[in-house]
Amino acid sequence: MARALVLIASDAEREKAIRWIRKAPWNTRVTFQEPKRTLPQNDKFWAAMTDISRQLSWHGMKLAPEDWRLMFLAALGGEMRIVPNLTGNGFVDLGRSSSKLDKEEFSNLLEIVQAFCAEHGVKLTEPHAET
Repeated sequence: MARALVLIASDAEREKAIRWIRKAPWNTRVTFQEPKRTLPQNDKFWAAMTDISRQLSWHGMKLAPEDWRLMFLAALGGEMRIVPNLTGNGFVDLGRSSSKLDKEEFSNLLEIVQAFCAEHGVKLTEPHAET
């Protein structure tokens, strides 16, 4: 087994993980992580990024939802890593990935987004499930 992932959401998955651990060769790495963000959190976040990008200019520029994602990740705090780009005419942010945030961190990120939207008059729409 080169790489495997099991999400423990029932006794059956817990037993599967135990079986894998019992069969794993010595020196196999096993990592336990907090749950990642939920799908409703993700939907709410991207709906907000889209709303912000449609309704707000930032210092005279229209930003894409992905640009706003980076702005809010920077506002969340933590290490900020910026390096010169390959051509030397700008910079690249080597910052955090929103996909690596756990549920609590993502909840904090959503609070920052909601406070920002309230402060800047951005009307948030609720995400709609795909049909």
